Amino acid sequence: MYDYNLSLILFRYSFQQRSTVRTCYKEGTAFDSVFWLSVKMNVAIVFLVLVALHTTCAYILSNNKSLDDIWIEFKKVHNKCYESKDLEITRRFIWERNLQRINEHNHLTAVGQHSYWLGINEYSDMLDDEFRAFMNGLRPQKRNSTLLFSGTNVNDLPKEIDWRKKGYVTEVKNQKKCGSCWAFAATGALEGQYFKKTGKLVSLSEQNLIDCTDACGNNGCEGGLVERAYQCIQKEGGIDSEANYPYEAKDDKCRYNRKAAITSLSNYVDITHFDEDALQKAVATVGPISVAIDAHDFTFAQYKSGIYESTECNDITLDHGVLVVGYGTENGKDYWLVKNSWGPSWGMNGYIKMARNAGNMCGIATLASYPIL
Repeated sequence: MYDYNLSLILFRYSFQQRSTVRTCYKEGTAFDSVFWLSVKMNVAIVFLVLVALHTTCAYILSNNKSLDDIWIEFKKVHNKCYESKDLEITRRFIWERNLQRINEHNHLTAVGQHSYWLGINEYSDMLDDEFRAFMNGLRPQKRNSTLLFSGTNVNDLPKEIDWRKKGYVTEVKNQKKCGSCWAFAATGALEGQYFKKTGKLVSLSEQNLIDCTDACGNNGCEGGLVERAYQCIQKEGGIDSEANYPYEAKDDKCRYNRKAAITSLSNYVDITHFDEDALQKAVATVGPISVAIDAHDFTFAQYKSGIYESTECNDITLDHGVLVVGYGTENGKDYWLVKNSWGPSWGMNGYIKMARNAGNMCGIATLASYPIL
């Protein structure tokens, strides 16, 4: 019979090489305060307040003593630091509910009804709406580029490609509790093109884009668009490195200095809407490509491994920016290899395989683009 043991195995396998980190609930994080007070989270707050009002009852009903060790390990691995005991009880309540959902999904995967697995990650103590509000910051709009990449003949393309193996891709990054996915998708594509031109892989600054692209219509941690980032990089004459302009996961004053720019760009290219063949050709011939997807579902937030294919996402309401770094076929099923910006605890060390040639899964070919240096 399937039980919590599978998720425990997945969790421990993912982090068996990681060192223990500090835990506490005496001192709260800035996010814990926002959790209770932020206006944009009013729906989530109402739910949590109701739970907190009944915290003792909720804890008794939800508490599963067999999960205590996993909960302790979860807090240690992810350095969870809750503001109070009541808040920890509430987070534990949410975590247990999410763990149950993970197990229910994995049971169906085990009997062949799904092609992917879910698992515990650093976001497993968050509500669905709360997670989407903080992590999915793409704000799509009509395209403005005058350059369009198209192409339908994919017969002569490589059957698989992984730009990580060719040196085009930096390490997995973590946007944290900031809706800056668009900035990570933009830097990822630009890092690849810079490597292609110079042979040097340099991690570029997402914080530079968060702080300095509001004039192009982006809104920092409240969301933005990859193409607007490209426009501002072109307008401002470049972008700084991660080392010179480190990530803060918050909106800050623009400190960009053109003299410190690593690279600029001359333009950017849009890839034909909804065309997976065109996207495949771009990935194969250009390098890593920034794309937008619908990542609103719980199964995406808790994805662990396998080829992601869902009926809960669509190809129109896109809310998350990611980077396609390759493609291939596994057990007869085509997939896109995608780099996310939610840290290495998420997915396959920060990556996901998304179904390819499956009706534009989650809109992966709807809003794709890349920069020209």
